[in-house]
Amino acid sequence: MLKLGTSGFSYPDWKGSIYPQKLQPKNALKYYEQELGFDCVEINSTYYNLVPPNVFKNMAEKTEKDFEFVVKAYRGITHNLFDDRLKNKKPTKEQAINDCDKFIRSLNPLREANKLGCVLLQFPVFFPATNQSKDYILECKEHFYDIPLAIEFRNKEWVAPETFEFLRKNNLGYCAVDEPKLERLMPTMYDVTSDIAYLRFHGRNTNWFNAPTKERYDYLYSDTELKEFVPHIKEMDKKAKKTYLFFNNCTNGQSVKNAITMKKYLGVKTERHTLF
Repeated sequence: MLKLGTSGFSYPDWKGSIYPQKLQPKNALKYYEQELGFDCVEINSTYYNLVPPNVFKNMAEKTEKDFEFVVKAYRGITHNLFDDRLKNKKPTKEQAINDCDKFIRSLNPLREANKLGCVLLQFPVFFPATNQSKDYILECKEHFYDIPLAIEFRNKEWVAPETFEFLRKNNLGYCAVDEPKLERLMPTMYDVTSDIAYLRFHGRNTNWFNAPTKERYDYLYSDTELKEFVPHIKEMDKKAKKTYLFFNNCTNGQSVKNAITMKKYLGVKTERHTLF
């Protein structure tokens, strides 16, 4: 089963190009589902802050019963513990696990509504491919219990057979990525290591490490580039019970445009999509 959407649904620069200029923020998610025709969304704002459960309760209530949310884990779980730039502000592992538990509790409304597809644990380029790192992933998994997890690596040190063996053995999904072909970043690999297949489109802006976030994801895939993914996605979908595709090149609504085009190339039914 293919489910396709964008990484986030509420951006100021979508006003007037993706959303009507006068659309109120409280109605953005409903418009995203009903007018743009998407059946899932990846929530990225949770990376920056732990959110209260009522935020997800509100989201669940605004969407139809078959709509799903994939939620990116808080950076206190995946990043801060390994970031030497934080120096004295760097948390302990106990603090990171405590954040993990808080984050999991915040997801309860989505779980109760049967709308939580999985959680994305995206680890940074400074997360090393070591046994200690694997142990940390497993420790997190214990706390998530029955919540499906997808793991995204940014450091290409993880490109090794033992990485995928580790993920399969522990029923952890692999999040494949398309991102700039830079020395430290992961190449695009279409491995499926659990019932969930997952592919994120970050764009191919080569000014990745030096650009602010908005510019980093400023990229519009060409039709030719999108078509090249189609056979790989179909093969991934054969190996999984569910396949999530999310476009993270959200600057100026480029993710929406590419997602709509990709749905067409994959033969996914579209009932609306009259904007472009």
